Amino acid sequence: MSETGLGGRTRLLYAGPFVSVFDRFAMAPLLIPIAHDFRVPLSAVTIMASLYFLLYGAMQIVYGLVSDRIGRVRLMRITLVGFGAAGMISALAPNLAVLIVGRALTGALVCAVIPASLVYVGDSYPFRIRQRAIADLLASVALGTTAATLGAGLLAHYLSWRVAFLLPALAGLGLSYALRWLPESLGAPGGGPLQQLGRLARPWAVFLLLLGLVEGAVMLGMITFLAPALEAGGQNPATAGFVTAFYGVAVLAATQAVKRLEGVPAHLLLLVGGLLLAGGFALAAVSQSVPAILVASLCAGGAYGAMHSTFQTWATEVVPEARGTATAVFATAIFLGAGLGTGAVAGLAGEQRFSTVFWIACAVTVPVFLVGSAGRARFSAGAVASPAAAGPETGI
Repeated sequence: MSETGLGGRTRLLYAGPFVSVFDRFAMAPLLIPIAHDFRVPLSAVTIMASLYFLLYGAMQIVYGLVSDRIGRVRLMRITLVGFGAAGMISALAPNLAVLIVGRALTGALVCAVIPASLVYVGDSYPFRIRQRAIADLLASVALGTTAATLGAGLLAHYLSWRVAFLLPALAGLGLSYALRWLPESLGAPGGGPLQQLGRLARPWAVFLLLLGLVEGAVMLGMITFLAPALEAGGQNPATAGFVTAFYGVAVLAATQAVKRLEGVPAHLLLLVGGLLLAGGFALAAVSQSVPAILVASLCAGGAYGAMHSTFQTWATEVVPEARGTATAVFATAIFLGAGLGTGAVAGLAGEQRFSTVFWIACAVTVPVFLVGSAGRARFSAGAVASPAAAGPETGI
């Protein structure tokens, strides 16, 4: 493989994160249309997103252990089949209860895709160039995010919110078949599951997991309310989707910029990303107008590319001999945090108190990037790197 991106058949790896992220980010502009369709309050529909995030996170531990044993590609193929079936249940749901079950199952299955893809990259690249490879992978995440927030809003406005759940389900089934051409990557863990999890008791791993729990609440959880905040102010789903789609555009720009910032310390990327996220939430708290939410979406996307990608790269090396398990448990922390974050403010969102929601998000973001940046500055990749890691970190 080259040092700057995935080559040959391994480019199939980009498709999985695209489909996974499309399914996840499609929910935000659909919350209010679903509430109107089923004639239920927004707070009830928010349960769908909370359970999706919670199960998305909770199942990561299982999949991390499994991927170290059966292989990253095999795991993705199996879970994509289940994801396709669960997505169809969501699209055909006759009532909110069935929809909640369908979305919960969808989150519990599709959650295997992005962590397995990240671990595949971790298996394939030395640490010194890994963030560049992960940036390429996250570019597909950005495109999926943009397509979801824009496309789901348009589909809900002109066709039906059900189509936005059906399309990724069908794509997942097709991708499961296509991935048979991707070379397998298999971990070689020693001992049983408890021993694998026990390796995560290292101080830096515990630090990163705890931080990931809080980061998930703001980075993935709270931004869910950007589109509903616009819709509550009178904008239609198509407009809300179009505005928040700039989040994906910013992710794409930021991840590509990170690739070119050779020599910039990772802790500075965390600092810049955190400042962007906090600033975006503060602006959204002051005003839920189209211009304010547009800028907030751009800030959040920039934060994802700079801050979140740095955390994800760190997770692939904090316990290199159990990379699949460590990366998956980090994802567990992220999405458990996202589920808890959306659940904690669901009542406020249901009362359309979005200003309060975004001020809370801003306040929580500040310690995340300050503590995370300080910790990353002290972390030494060389101290934990495996023999296969090709030497200590030299910048990004």
